Amino acid sequence: MPELQRLRRDHAAALLAFERENRAYFAQTISDRGDDYFTDFDTRHSELLAEQDAGLHHFHLIVDADGQVLGRVNLVDVADGTAELGYRIAERAARQGLATSAVRRVCLLAATEYGLTALRAETTLDNAGSRAVLARTGFVPTGGEITLGRRPGLAYVRDLSDVREAAAQETAAP
Repeated sequence: MPELQRLRRDHAAALLAFERENRAYFAQTISDRGDDYFTDFDTRHSELLAEQDAGLHHFHLIVDADGQVLGRVNLVDVADGTAELGYRIAERAARQGLATSAVRRVCLLAATEYGLTALRAETTLDNAGSRAVLARTGFVPTGGEITLGRRPGLAYVRDLSDVREAAAQETAAP
């Protein structure tokens, strides 16, 4: 069973392999990271870890039993009890419920470990898979279309109070 892990320094090689292997696949639905991302990967990885240590972001990988990265689920721009959710799943692991499961786990972490009260997310209108994941995990559209990389999209929000309450009840149960 895949495991959700907080991003660490020793994930660098597996994460870079994941991004390279899935670059064309991801570019079908989201903006490409650009060549500099891959050229300067080690520097960027160190910067992300420093930002995570400072509490600005919370980065997570979905890792299989062999240590290969199957996906990422990130909470970025943490401020005032909120953060923006972003995720991407490897092509070979897509359409298997992995994103939905991982987003649910990250919502729980956001509410119980990171002290967040709400999450935001955005996706394009033509990304039916991402829109379905957001709907299944309790995100609701905020109303009105937005533009993401010259493509129409929607913004979403997820109040985490029910997640926090459910976790508290589960902890209190005998």
